[in-house]
Amino acid sequence: MLKHRRQTRRLRRGYGGRAGEHAALHRRDGHSRTPWGHVLGPDPQGRRNRSRQGHIDLRYSSELQGPDQSNLLQNAIDSDVDAIAVTLAKPEAMAPAVRRAVDAGIPVVAFNAGIDNWKALGVTAYFGQDEQISGEAAGRRLKQDGASRVLCVIQDQGNVALESRCAGVKSGMGGAGVENLNVNGTDMPSVQATIAAKLQQDPGIDHVIALGAPIALTAVQSVGSSGSKAKVATFDTNAALVDAIKSGQVQWAVDQQPFLQGYLAVDQLWLYLNNRNVIGGGMPTLTGPAFIDKSNIDAISQYAKNGTR
Repeated sequence: MLKHRRQTRRLRRGYGGRAGEHAALHRRDGHSRTPWGHVLGPDPQGRRNRSRQGHIDLRYSSELQGPDQSNLLQNAIDSDVDAIAVTLAKPEAMAPAVRRAVDAGIPVVAFNAGIDNWKALGVTAYFGQDEQISGEAAGRRLKQDGASRVLCVIQDQGNVALESRCAGVKSGMGGAGVENLNVNGTDMPSVQATIAAKLQQDPGIDHVIALGAPIALTAVQSVGSSGSKAKVATFDTNAALVDAIKSGQVQWAVDQQPFLQGYLAVDQLWLYLNNRNVIGGGMPTLTGPAFIDKSNIDAISQYAKNGTR
């Protein structure tokens, strides 16, 4: 068993997928050796659902910048947690703290981002999609849709997962016809204005691919205000995107099932702490990609509105 300083065993996971959110896990079964954790990453809903099933309380926090995410991870180490789950959106910034956790004997799980880095850092398991593969699938879909000039909007510059998506889109399009546009994803009026200005500047752009549902919905507004005829597609979903896909404002979404990523990450942590199980056999456990469009949106719309898709 992992050593602990308090009656409550602790479990912490950090991620940088959506600006350093963190969550804590705490079993409610009356046992003195109770998993407790901090989580940094997207989709708290999946983690919460799994934590309720495992009698675990979940807390999470977030920071946008890599150094701040690293500080949150260091705080977890200093708190003598039992395990950590971390999204390696900015692996260079996170690597020293992750290695310190591993060197301290704390099991670490990665999810959502960092598929190219997790093994080298000594992380136990990874849950997510291969962003390069998902980007290539999106690029092929865009090409099939007749796209010739694509604007790929990155809302968090330096985020390796987002940059891999755009690189994959370019590859899937045949290596040309894709331009990246960096925007500040924490300032939606600025995002709208930046995309609109680009569309006005270059009327030849016929498709905009966003890397998150909120950015896609903002891009729809940018298309309207700029007078562009560009079509919008996206990665990832949320409740508001359901209606946008149904109405045709957004053509389709690449679904990586972030709920499942959070659920499996908590599962892995609980199983390791209680039975030393490791999911994946040393290989990443892929949760995507798949496409959501008008043909299947009705089947998952209620789940999206519930926050689980």
